[in-house]
Amino acid sequence: MLAKVRGQGKLFYSSDSIEDDSPNSIRLEEEYPTEFLNGLSFNGVPEHEIHLKVSTPIILLRNLNPGIGLCNGTRIMITHLGENIIRGDIIGGKYDKKTVIIPRIVLNVTEHRWPFVLKRRQFPVRVCYAMTINKSQGQTLDTVGVYLPKPVFSHGQLYVAVSRVRSADGLHILIDNEAEIPHNFTRNIVYEETFTDIDERTQAPTGNHLTIKTNFI
Repeated sequence: MLAKVRGQGKLFYSSDSIEDDSPNSIRLEEEYPTEFLNGLSFNGVPEHEIHLKVSTPIILLRNLNPGIGLCNGTRIMITHLGENIIRGDIIGGKYDKKTVIIPRIVLNVTEHRWPFVLKRRQFPVRVCYAMTINKSQGQTLDTVGVYLPKPVFSHGQLYVAVSRVRSADGLHILIDNEAEIPHNFTRNIVYEETFTDIDERTQAPTGNHLTIKTNFI
């Protein structure tokens, strides 16, 4: 996708190190050199190397300043790339088209696989031409394309996906069905225990999932 965007791109590299407060940090720095730390990837953490261009949509991975719309999950269209800042306009929501500045920040990352706390200084962003259903919560869009290579696996996920759009006319769903599910259908997961305290006059669905038909393919 970046190759289709006009203009020269920029590469931004993180500064990675082991947190000084980590036990045996000096020994760990010898066992895990900077090159090794650069190659580590974590969910919700920017990569060591980020390739960006002006007019590229990105998504924030951290809450920077909720008062001006800079929250985890905010989408931004890049208008300027500096050495230490990114300038862009917020896409959609209450702060639509508001110009904001994103700095590099230090992120401390802990994962049970590694005996240290990683300290990564980088822009807290990722390129965002698409996003997961969970990450899309809170977004409101005119047009939404939902790609379902397999059915959702959690209660309420399908509802979150199809409710991101303002009207049904803007909703398009691509279903790559499993063999046992009929064409143009997908599975909607519903946990019965969520209905246990609902008034008896409300009829709860039976079974641990529902099969619903989609009209927008």
